[in-house]
Amino acid sequence: MTPDTLFSLPGKTALVTGGATGIGRMAAEALVRAGARVLIASRNGDACVAAAAELNALEAPGSAEGFAGDISSEASIAKLVSDIQERTERLDILMNNSGVTWGAPLGQFPYDAWDKVMSVNVAGVFELTQRLLPMLMQSGTADDPARVVNVGSVMGEVPMGDGAYSYSASKAAVLHLTKIMAKELSPYHVTVNALAPGPFVSRMTAFATADEDKREKVGKSVPLGRVGCDEDIAGCVLFLCGRGGSYVTGSIIPVSGGINVVTSGNIFAEAF
Repeated sequence: MTPDTLFSLPGKTALVTGGATGIGRMAAEALVRAGARVLIASRNGDACVAAAAELNALEAPGSAEGFAGDISSEASIAKLVSDIQERTERLDILMNNSGVTWGAPLGQFPYDAWDKVMSVNVAGVFELTQRLLPMLMQSGTADDPARVVNVGSVMGEVPMGDGAYSYSASKAAVLHLTKIMAKELSPYHVTVNALAPGPFVSRMTAFATADEDKREKVGKSVPLGRVGCDEDIAGCVLFLCGRGGSYVTGSIIPVSGGINVVTSGNIFAEAF
């Protein structure tokens, strides 16, 4: 067995929601380079088409197709699933990356910010996965299961609000939902795992990562001293989706530079 066989994905078909930018785009490129056919969907269909064209220009072993897809309502999810079924008869990999956030100080955080964020980040992820299960189950085998990769956040692992209360709570729900679905879907040869990223350059974090100076400042607060890069996401995705990850389910990969294990320090240090 070689690294190529452990992490390559020839003949596989993947869907990456929110795959035009940020972490989704990083994952889509990794999958294309590994030989997969990658469907990229987000609310901005034009951005998805453009991202797919960029990925196809890489002349990698795989290919990409971009189109509009929204998970903010039951009706829009039904349409997205119908569009996927028109494009492919099989689905081996589902990466639930689409998400929204909302920021406001405690005491001013609006009630509406809960409904919008939870409906996309939790209900949308669950409903899309549920509707695509027949395709995933059909593709999976005991030796080579179908894969679901949910994108959570380190903010769902540690008590970190930072003004994004509904976002943090929604990502905690995603991580717990990952474990529940992993347990229930394992008999059907579908693995369910999640990433819990720290700070990466994306549209959602542009306020803090848009330029090198900001990225350096943010990186200083990360135990490993930097923000995440494309290869950090690519490595995790290829492990979870390739042969090397076929015996892993219900895991949360903390791709956060160590933020997930930061504590308050040694509380007894002053006694010595």
